[in-house]
Amino acid sequence: MAFKTLDDADLAGKRTLVRVDINVPMAEGKVTDDTRLRAILPTIAKLRAGGAKVILLAHFDRPKGKVVPEMSLKPLAQPLADLLDAPVAFAADCVGEAAKAAIDGLKNGDVLLLENVRFHAGEEKNDPEFAGALAANGDLYVNDAFSAAHRAHASTEGLARLLPAYAGEQMRRELDALEAALGAPKRPVLGIVGGSKVSTKLDLLNNLVTKLDRLSIGGGMANTFLAAQGVDVGASLCEHDLADTAREIMANAQKAGCELLLPIDVVTAQEVKPGVASNVRELSAIEAGDRILDAGPKTLAKLIAAMDVSSTLIWNGPLGVFEVPPFDVATMAAAKHAADLAKAGKLVAVAGGGDTVAALNAAGRADDFTFVSTAGGAFLEWMEGKELPGVAALNA
Repeated sequence: MAFKTLDDADLAGKRTLVRVDINVPMAEGKVTDDTRLRAILPTIAKLRAGGAKVILLAHFDRPKGKVVPEMSLKPLAQPLADLLDAPVAFAADCVGEAAKAAIDGLKNGDVLLLENVRFHAGEEKNDPEFAGALAANGDLYVNDAFSAAHRAHASTEGLARLLPAYAGEQMRRELDALEAALGAPKRPVLGIVGGSKVSTKLDLLNNLVTKLDRLSIGGGMANTFLAAQGVDVGASLCEHDLADTAREIMANAQKAGCELLLPIDVVTAQEVKPGVASNVRELSAIEAGDRILDAGPKTLAKLIAAMDVSSTLIWNGPLGVFEVPPFDVATMAAAKHAADLAKAGKLVAVAGGGDTVAALNAAGRADDFTFVSTAGGAFLEWMEGKELPGVAALNA
């Protein structure tokens, strides 16, 4: 992927429009998780050090092209200023007189947050006129919002085609990590894909079997593959109507030389409740009322052995119902083992997706992975092999 970074830019005195993702969780007007605010600090610091006028473009929630006061970005200016230990000004609009006046008042190194770009219908429509109005207030464009890069919106795609465009520091880290995981990885490459349904990850599975050396399938979606092979999965979550699709994916994997790792034993229970009685079952011993809720110890041992002989791991989705102990055992153990290997420099371990990040945080080992993407939909679409408009525009 060829894209320019801030190392390539002459920043001094330049009005620099920076697309960031600060769509953070809030309660009663307060930020409850500032992870995304912290993620943009390196880019802002680099721009300020280079003498740029830093103008932040962002969205919050889904106002659908209308001004919704409770979706204003104004409450985020002070928390961001606290993290930067520098003032952050706020403009009540992202285009027009309010934006222009605030930008005209900036000195080199100043930081300004513009109001929610999604208050304008032109943002999500990628309207050229709206993109032009944004571009009128800038000399350079920086995209530091990989998590919004799968959207062809005015501030993520249209604007990048109107001004000299660069990847921010967080965007660079994300793209470098993804390139290391799937673009030009060290082999062998192991993938872990979990989650509840095959139907939500068809594109993902079909792409990965052509790219990986081994693919471990876990969670509820593994039940569909087991059933497609004639295993009676009892009362487990299973998309029986996708049996042919599962067999097709297995055939594609075989054709591509990708070894599929499916459960060889499972943990079952009659219901999903914390501390409920559970059983380890061989596949042939699953009973009518059983619900498969986690991978068994033999399956886990096989996955760990696969990690030990891999150079790269890419992970999306848990191996079981990890939110409800005791069905978190396989996911936690796999996460800890991958983290140990990554920390020791034996494995490039990249993970992403909401449930995956939550699982790694629950295991207390997210920081030991090579890279953990918080991008959600963009991470998934990239794993599916789809072009991300916000990234493609940086290559233009």
